[in-house]
Amino acid sequence: MLTRPSDSVLLTVTGRDGPDTTARLTGLLAQAGAELLDVEQVVVQGLLTLALWVRLPGGESLQALPALARELGVTVDVRAVPPAVTSPAPGPEPLRYVVTAVGKALGVRDVHALTRQLAAGNARVERITRLSETPLAAVELHVTLPPDADTAALKGALLALSMASPTFDVALQRESLYRRGKRMVVMDMDSTLIRIEVIDELARAYGVHAKVAAITERAMHGEMDYDESLRQRVALLAGLDARVLHELAANLPLTEGAETLIRVLRRLGYRTAVISGGFSVAAEALQKRLGIDFAYSNALEVQDGKLTGRTVGTIVNARRKAELLETLAKQEGILLEQVIAVGDGANDLLMLEKAGLGIAFRAKPKLREAADTSISAGGLDTILTLLGLTARELREVGSEVGSEAGA
Repeated sequence: MLTRPSDSVLLTVTGRDGPDTTARLTGLLAQAGAELLDVEQVVVQGLLTLALWVRLPGGESLQALPALARELGVTVDVRAVPPAVTSPAPGPEPLRYVVTAVGKALGVRDVHALTRQLAAGNARVERITRLSETPLAAVELHVTLPPDADTAALKGALLALSMASPTFDVALQRESLYRRGKRMVVMDMDSTLIRIEVIDELARAYGVHAKVAAITERAMHGEMDYDESLRQRVALLAGLDARVLHELAANLPLTEGAETLIRVLRRLGYRTAVISGGFSVAAEALQKRLGIDFAYSNALEVQDGKLTGRTVGTIVNARRKAELLETLAKQEGILLEQVIAVGDGANDLLMLEKAGLGIAFRAKPKLREAADTSISAGGLDTILTLLGLTARELREVGSEVGSEAGA
């Protein structure tokens, strides 16, 4: 055992975990007057790995440690920690990020591809935490990067990795107080919260889908702005019975994971909002159906039970979406850094940029590249994993909600 004055040593304990293993080992260290500098413990399938970095007072030894280890049925590796580690040179703090990988099942090839990419980006993995239960489907990696690291390049590389694999998503987030302190989630509606574009379905029901699609295509190629394209498409709906709109709104197909996302967010005290370039009848129906706090969208004018082909009020375009997000956050006393925005199209870009975390959901490559992170393989409930929630915690929330509903 080490007996030099002020020895700094790292004890690595491995073996079958017992109910008092950690207590008895730390008790021995306490009797020796050791100073605890750092500690980490993890138990995987009942097998313990415990690391204790301690400084021993002069003249002290741990002669009783081998006997205690044998009694506990564990192995203890004791190594001196070099002075350079004990007293690191002063300098800029490293950049801290969290990488979240989520899929239906993560295999060793997936984890290898991810860690290889992180190594190529000069990211050092400090901790890996499992967020899912069985099978392994979600992990969170805490990494550090040099202060001068090219984080944009790393983000692009991780995006390329997730785009190359349809089985899992990879998200990179700056580790900070606000990552764990989000308070509001704002979502687009069409092709985000629901699986359809409402205007396309209305046009299909009215027999003008090809004309509406042609205008949409021109707008996507930059041949007209969003406001003008909306006016022209809505004009093609003039004369449509408003009942068609209401029937469609009453049966909107939700995106996978939407109900779980909203239910958990509400339980955790988040504020939720739909900010959409779609139509108010649909947005308000979703608001009531899911218990969403706020809904902003375009209102279609109706006269004598039929659509006039015009909208009422200010058009909710890309700029208006960003303005509404900012206004809503201010109204609720929430910092922009505490807001998550989710969308799928170019019309959502400014809103995603305004939020503390912008998520491109099943989006076109251009938006995925511009957003903070993206989700393509999973459903909307993947957002809960990006917040760091574990499967056990989500199960707890689900059971609490279920018990309240049955009360």
